Amino acid sequence: MSTVLILEQNMAEAAAALPPVAEIFNPNSQAYMTDPVPQCLALAERGRLVWYEPWQAWIMTRMEDIMQCWKEEPLSSDFYDWEFAPQRPPADEWSNFERAMIGHSLLADHDHHRLVRRVTAPAFSRNVVDNIQAKIEPEVKKLFDQLGEPETFDYIEEIANHIPFISITRMVGIPEKYWPQIKQVILTFTETWNPTISDEQREAARQDSNRAIDIIKEVIAERRETPEQDDFLSTLLRIESENEGFEEGDIITLILALIGAGADTTLVAQQWSVYALLKNKDQIDKALATPEAFANAFSEINRWGVSSKMGFARYAPRDMEFMGEQLRKGVMVLMMPHLKDHNPEYYENPETFDVERVFDPDVMFGYGPRYCIGAALAKRQLYLTISELYRRFPNVELAEEPERDPGDHNAVVFKRLLLRTNCK
Repeated sequence: MSTVLILEQNMAEAAAALPPVAEIFNPNSQAYMTDPVPQCLALAERGRLVWYEPWQAWIMTRMEDIMQCWKEEPLSSDFYDWEFAPQRPPADEWSNFERAMIGHSLLADHDHHRLVRRVTAPAFSRNVVDNIQAKIEPEVKKLFDQLGEPETFDYIEEIANHIPFISITRMVGIPEKYWPQIKQVILTFTETWNPTISDEQREAARQDSNRAIDIIKEVIAERRETPEQDDFLSTLLRIESENEGFEEGDIITLILALIGAGADTTLVAQQWSVYALLKNKDQIDKALATPEAFANAFSEINRWGVSSKMGFARYAPRDMEFMGEQLRKGVMVLMMPHLKDHNPEYYENPETFDVERVFDPDVMFGYGPRYCIGAALAKRQLYLTISELYRRFPNVELAEEPERDPGDHNAVVFKRLLLRTNCK
């Protein structure tokens, strides 16, 4: 027998002797919620592309592979390409949701996505973010004014739950008269392509999205009558008038993504930012020194906390060979960049929390064409809120170690985050 065949046989025998992947990695387990690091490291050691039976999905574990996939996009981002997705409806049966999700999707068509990113880039410039800060800051202060000076309070209930929606709707320019209606239906938008929930939950989220789109279309119609306002929606309407191929459907999709996805992810970020800084108080002044300092600190907060469970979903657009494996058409491939976050081969002294750690490149919000379009807005919103917390309560501390909540499908979150103000 040749040396190569012996080596392959030994490798196969070694792999067969390993426990099933589901025994070493279960992000819904109490052990993962308490300390995800051992499971993340164990999963990464199983190979570049690992089959995970509970999710019927391949997991991509190595950062260099993930970055290449983000950059070159060999896999589909279109939820309807998933083998277990509901059937893609024909165009003549599209509701407003399908028109936004398929016809003007930031998730699917590569060429159109690049057009949207190119023409809307000025709407996310540093100057625009600075102007948006001026709109958000009064809302943040108002929330803390309403809070007063309690001895203890639940940060999630009193602050974090309110900040994302208020901030993003104020930034977009959705009038307050629409807030009660749209808040009920827009925050479930990201569930419409969530592969882990039931068909009934997904359909309910789709109906919510249709109602939200009706409201957004009404707001757009009003704004067309008085377009010269200093907000994101007015900027998008101006971009629409100047760029062929960028249409009202793109505006709707961007707003849905900013409010729906932004509210979900920044709510998690609010919890972990406060928790991480209170567990590492010597880092607070450095983290909040400037918006730029906090932007870097937040990458460290995200790395240190390892709050992710699933990662980023992609789908095989056809039967194909990929990273040495045969993928069937429609199979899910999950990119999990968080598996590296406590790997000493990737980060020096990964157990140390250091808000000045250098991230090169910083891939927390993605990489390449799919880099999160609202990253700068999310970081600035967090900076404003947490700076206000420490300005009001400079001696704030955790009143208890928060209990993890197993109910979230995509992140490790807290049931409550009880803080002691020490202001009296």
